[in-house]
Amino acid sequence: MINPFKKSYTSKELNTFRFLSRIKLFERLNYKEMSHFLPYFYLREYKMNEVVFFRNDPGNALYLVKSGKVSINIDIEDEFEMLNIIKSGSAFGESALLTESNRIYTSIIYSERAELYVLPKVNMHEIFLGHPVIKTKMLESLTELFNDFMIKLFKGYKSSFGLFNLSQVYKN
Repeated sequence: MINPFKKSYTSKELNTFRFLSRIKLFERLNYKEMSHFLPYFYLREYKMNEVVFFRNDPGNALYLVKSGKVSINIDIEDEFEMLNIIKSGSAFGESALLTESNRIYTSIIYSERAELYVLPKVNMHEIFLGHPVIKTKMLESLTELFNDFMIKLFKGYKSSFGLFNLSQVYKN
């Protein structure tokens, strides 16, 4: 039976929901939960080699790659080492989900141009305050991302055992 009172969405909103569903942080959310974020997404266009943010910048926004590529880099003295390339349908800048955090890497546009949805931290946390289930679901996804990262880190460490002391990570 069709519910005549059920919220219907425009085709543009449905396309945005399908896009968000592919992104790990949003995959647990239903369309109604995703709809709370719609007014706060800002689409920005970037050019090749443009810096999105630098290491140690405040984590003021989450970024979703609509099109193009973004490199994630760690700086060592005056050089950058590329850690990863983020492509369409992925997010970066997850530290914005945390209350107080600075960036741990630098992100630079890697393609000729890129379109990024920018979701300001202040708006995201406003949604979290009013909708704790959304916050819980997104933090579960964030935890899963970090767990996957740690698994890869440990695997990489095991394959290059002795190059560095991993116990330094766990010291206070």
